[in-house]
Amino acid sequence: LYQVKRNVYDLTSIPVRHQLWEGWPPSATDDSMTLAVSGLTFPCHRLTVGRRSSPVQTREQSEEQCTDVHMVSDSDGDDFEDATEFGVDDGEMFGVASSALRKSPMMPENAENEGDALLQFTAEFSSRYGDCHPVYFIGSLEAAFQEAFYGKARDRKLLAIYLHHDESVLTNVFCSQMLCAESIVSYLSQNFITWAWDMTKEANRARFLTMCTRHFGSVVAQTIRTQKTDQFPLFLIIMGKRSSNEVLNVIQGNTTVDELMMRLMAAMEIFSAQQQEDIKDEDEREARENVKREQDEAYRISLEADRAKREAQEREMAEQFRLEQIRKEQEEEREAIRLSLEQSLPPEPKEESTESVSKLRIRTPSGEFFERRFLASSKLQVVFDFVASKGYPWEEYKLLGTFPRRDVTQLDPNKSLLEVKLYPQETLFLEAKE
Repeated sequence: LYQVKRNVYDLTSIPVRHQLWEGWPPSATDDSMTLAVSGLTFPCHRLTVGRRSSPVQTREQSEEQCTDVHMVSDSDGDDFEDATEFGVDDGEMFGVASSALRKSPMMPENAENEGDALLQFTAEFSSRYGDCHPVYFIGSLEAAFQEAFYGKARDRKLLAIYLHHDESVLTNVFCSQMLCAESIVSYLSQNFITWAWDMTKEANRARFLTMCTRHFGSVVAQTIRTQKTDQFPLFLIIMGKRSSNEVLNVIQGNTTVDELMMRLMAAMEIFSAQQQEDIKDEDEREARENVKREQDEAYRISLEADRAKREAQEREMAEQFRLEQIRKEQEEEREAIRLSLEQSLPPEPKEESTESVSKLRIRTPSGEFFERRFLASSKLQVVFDFVASKGYPWEEYKLLGTFPRRDVTQLDPNKSLLEVKLYPQETLFLEAKE
């Protein structure tokens, strides 16, 4: 019974709590009862409804708002060709006459922001037809396209565009019985992005036709432009494709729940086939991109390894060059010292010299020998300088005597050869210091 009163509210704009009824059977005591058990007479039962009087309302105003309501069963409805048999015309049966009584339009005229317009549309739709209705996308038509068509292939959906018209005799029935049917609401929620627009006002109608031309082409726009008011509301089923958006179906308001569901399911079959192809193409493309990324990563790693190897080689070469430079500088320094020492040595005395001469034979670590004569009065430092001039500085080498074995480099370099007993001759050998 409550649903009947809600439908009467849609027709008369008299809220349920303000409705004053006459003609209900005595057994119809609970609004939660169904018509079948309420005791109503079938196929026809006459009821009268008016607005409950308020302190500021005159009796004449109350009488003007009374409306007859006729109950016709589904099984016997065919027995009546015309609702005028009971004094009710088609406009009253389908709610068109109530449009003037509604306080708020579905959508503001010339709304600058489509999202704000859709917010009002949703609120007004809920107010008129209840909260069980499709979830309308709040935003521009372009944003609805983005949401429906441009995600990953597995996440894409069809786009359903509901075109409302308050002046159509079909609108009230289509909204209350089709769009608010739980099966339709559930199916749309799972498979569609639903967007809505109100075509009642001429400015809003022109605006949608402009959007339609831009997104779907002039043919579709012309098809909608030629629709008569009593063919509304319309339900457009849109499928996104690579090149353009395709209108799969234009469903007019004179349909049934079953037919609407069948056409939605038929559109889903077409969409699913296309979606499977898109998923396959997307998977193949992602596989190719993954292979390319792996190849690029392997190439990058290879380049990085080559670069690191090259840099390591360059560092090694630079270090070798640096060490070589140091070595060369050291050798040059040693050579300069050696030459300086060689030039500072006193001349070697002749064998027939009248002075005492000491003859020294020196063995190198490699086994070679070199000999030289020195005046017995020469200082031991002269011998050290001679050995250093041959490349064996006394800082790095020890000069050892044989009999007795002793480290000559530990002796006082200012003493003469005679004093350190390196006279008249002696064999010495060189040994690297540790």
